[in-house]
Amino acid sequence: MKITGYELFLVPPRWLFLKIETDEGIVGWGEPVLEAKAETTATCVSEMMDYLMGRDPRTIERHWQRLMKGGFYRGGGVINSAASGIDQALW
Repeated sequence: MKITGYELFLVPPRWLFLKIETDEGIVGWGEPVLEAKAETTATCVSEMMDYLMGRDPRTIERHWQRLMKGGFYRGGGVINSAASGIDQALW
């Protein structure tokens, strides 16, 4: 099974929803939002999804570790919210 696509939904006034799709037709939903920073969080999700495309969605812990510890900047509200929404969608 592989992640084949994702879509972000910005909903006024400040919500963000994420849909992740697999090659087997399975879809997961998450809410990667930080109040008043939905567009910033969407950008972060897009950058994280670049890493996840084509990967197995079932190795959630491995992905979490890579997303949270693999970059120069670690933690913070935007990164945590983006990774949290991705995590929700993968379950």
